[in-house]
Amino acid sequence: MTATADAEAAANELTPLADYLGSVLRRLRALPPLDLDLTQAYGNVLAEDVVAPHSFPAFDQAAVDGYAARWEDLVGYGPVPSGGPGGRTVRLNVVGDLGAASWRPVRLTPGSCFSVAAGAPLPVAADVVVPVEWTDQGMAAVEIFRTPKRGYGVRRAGEELPAGTLLARAGTYVSPALVAVLAATGIGHVVVRPSPRVVIVATGDELVDVGRGSQPGQVVDANSHALTAAAAEVGALAYRVGICDDDPEGLRGLLEDQTLRADLIITTGGTGTGPGDMVRRILSRREGGRAGPVTFTEVALYPGTALGFGTVGAEEVPVVCLPGEPGAALIGFEVLARPAINLLAGAEPVFRPSVRAHLLETITSPGGLREFRPAHVAERRGGGYTVQPLPGGPFTLSGLAEANGLMVLGERVTSAAAGSTVDVLLLDRRR
Repeated sequence: MTATADAEAAANELTPLADYLGSVLRRLRALPPLDLDLTQAYGNVLAEDVVAPHSFPAFDQAAVDGYAARWEDLVGYGPVPSGGPGGRTVRLNVVGDLGAASWRPVRLTPGSCFSVAAGAPLPVAADVVVPVEWTDQGMAAVEIFRTPKRGYGVRRAGEELPAGTLLARAGTYVSPALVAVLAATGIGHVVVRPSPRVVIVATGDELVDVGRGSQPGQVVDANSHALTAAAAEVGALAYRVGICDDDPEGLRGLLEDQTLRADLIITTGGTGTGPGDMVRRILSRREGGRAGPVTFTEVALYPGTALGFGTVGAEEVPVVCLPGEPGAALIGFEVLARPAINLLAGAEPVFRPSVRAHLLETITSPGGLREFRPAHVAERRGGGYTVQPLPGGPFTLSGLAEANGLMVLGERVTSAAAGSTVDVLLLDRRR
């Protein structure tokens, strides 16, 4: 049997990624909802639909600084000549001033107007606000040089959001703009899913902390820092607990302690079947005839086929076990941990958005594995997208750092020609 045939046979024994993800995500449930003050709700996900209890605007108001008037008092007066004020004008008596804090109802009579500030309540019968720059800005009387259309400068009650409007559906992230909408319609509390508390643990006797270079037998722990940042990017409350040596009792004790403050635990390293892969050996070990708390699966994923999932502790806190190679760990996070965090948070959808893009370079891919390759995606003039693979493939950290997308090459794809169309996950990097 050839090496290619051996590789294909091995790939056929792997669990398809879609099947594995489905089996994991079905075991997770969104965190219980809680009622939060609006000032604390930002970044959380709504647990129920929100309906406007009051209209916005709450009353008829001026949209610009100017003079609130009756449109029929202005009809027949044309625009200002390009050289400045001149030609036919209309003169109205200014009977008062209205600011945003004015509250007493007033009424217009024919031939009169009120000086108004933006946001001020409109007088009864007013149906137009003339901007100050279209007038001589008079105080007792005003000369109007230009006639706006009826309704100009006016915001009617409920014009933007009538009472009873669905403001946001369950599963929506509470953004600063949504906070403004909720507050403007009279909402002071919302029911949300709390941000998941995610603990990140790096494992391995070879690991040393940042601030030094790697030496033979030592590897700087990049993973726990990167995964903590990735969890925070999703919206989790992320906690890095540092490095855990390959000590069975130490690892068990650390995980047990972390269940007290975690909704999800992510480990990195030790998921393979080699002699130093302690995480897999410890967490999958059968005791008392019962299976270990974590199941490790060989998934048709490139890079990083070995993934683990299960629960630990009396509270059965979910745990995701990712490979130790930094590129594989970050891809594993995108594929498995990120959807898990979104599901716990009640966010919809749980997966990143994707587009179809035209490939700019011919590439090859390992058969039988679903590959996620760092790439740069760009919009084309006239619509659509192009995608450029980044050098080095998925194992290159510099490529991952530069990527704004991940090309997804299916299990049956061994090569993709320039000009063909491929799927690309969009990374919401702030550039």
